Amino acid sequence: MSGVIYEVNLDIDAAIEHDYRAWLAAHIDEILALPGFTAARLFEQDEPAAEPGRLRLCVQYTLVDATALATYLAEHAPRMRGEGIARFGTRFSATRRVLRETTR
Repeated sequence: MSGVIYEVNLDIDAAIEHDYRAWLAAHIDEILALPGFTAARLFEQDEPAAEPGRLRLCVQYTLVDATALATYLAEHAPRMRGEGIARFGTRFSATRRVLRETTR
């Protein structure tokens, strides 16, 4: 399998937006330095709209294959996710999904 997208959808308390975005930029750079990650794109979500006082972001990471994602999930994700929780607690939430490129 190739052409894997690892997507992280974030719901953030707008009061921490500046600090969260600064942390997220460094977090994305750290992930991109790992083997198998080739790109990352950051989006603001317009629809469906965030609740008042909230902001929604989406990060899509491109990986070379499912093996690279499995390695990240096993060896790096628990620590990296824990860093965000330790810093921001319950002021944000994250959901994730994996997309696999397919033929038409």
